[in-house]
Amino acid sequence: MKNAIIKLLLILATLLAIAWAHRTLDSYTLSILNNIAIFAILALSYNLINGVAGQFSLEPNGFVAVGAYVTALFLIPPSDKVDMFALVDPAPMVLHMHAGFLPALVISGLVAMMLALLLSIPVFRVRGDYLAIVTLGFGFIIRIFAINQPAYTNGALGLNDIPEYADFLWTGSIALLTLIVMLHIVFSRHGRAMKAVRDDEDAATAMGINTFRIKTAAFMTSAFFEGVGGGLLASFLSTISPDQFSFLLTFQLLIIIVLGGLGSMTGALLATILVMGSMEWLRFLDSDMVIFGMHTGAHPGMRMVVFAVLLIIMMLFARKGLFGDRELPQILREKFRRKKGEA
Repeated sequence: MKNAIIKLLLILATLLAIAWAHRTLDSYTLSILNNIAIFAILALSYNLINGVAGQFSLEPNGFVAVGAYVTALFLIPPSDKVDMFALVDPAPMVLHMHAGFLPALVISGLVAMMLALLLSIPVFRVRGDYLAIVTLGFGFIIRIFAINQPAYTNGALGLNDIPEYADFLWTGSIALLTLIVMLHIVFSRHGRAMKAVRDDEDAATAMGINTFRIKTAAFMTSAFFEGVGGGLLASFLSTISPDQFSFLLTFQLLIIIVLGGLGSMTGALLATILVMGSMEWLRFLDSDMVIFGMHTGAHPGMRMVVFAVLLIIMMLFARKGLFGDRELPQILREKFRRKKGEA
């Protein structure tokens, strides 16, 4: 009972902090926080299949693209679609797609989840590197579809003037919801089964665990939140194109979950803040600086060099990531017990 009250108070405090930030912070800071919140949703969901279930999947860019396009098509008014689709006329189905922001996000997540269900049938017949190649191919297929089916996606031109509903109230609240859901899964019976599959799939099968069902459930859950995150990203950016959903997006998420610790949701959240925040906080390195009275000149891309060096240093001293496969409450609890035992 006491733990439940503490968790409820933490959730309420976080929601109040999100509301306060939305009301008081400037637009530039809020844009950074929005970006962090969206990538937190994507990283947390990706960590479920890759870190907790231990399936080396490289599909996030595909599901994010699906969520982004579905949400955008639901949010853009039908009259605007007729003017926007320059290559060919929009398909009749596209013109009939119209919904509010929340229903559009939910539908986007469900579409991604259904695709994950269909994909899981061939995908989970293989393991390891082969699984990575199959899921990598899915991301390429979605991107090629977006380019070569202009009646549904406007082709390489992408979609513009997407209504900007994704403010920090939405992104921050959904990021919090994603964290709560993921932690609940991790500490549940299903989460323990996912970890068993990750550690030794053959032993898990021998213990009576239906490994296909567990992996499929993790894959579908991950895809749902990736679809929702893609929808938020589309509304936040107000414009999308196939080039935004290349393998680079998956690579960014892979960096985040490895840095935070594969299987650690709170680690993924902290790593998202560090990675996405650092890309903005280190931006001053690209511009001209005065050091000891001397102008260094502008060096575009220098922040990425420094960022990469910092990542290398962090991974050298934390081989399993910031939190390993543990969550922050577990780490704090262990330290408290250790101090109590020393006393």
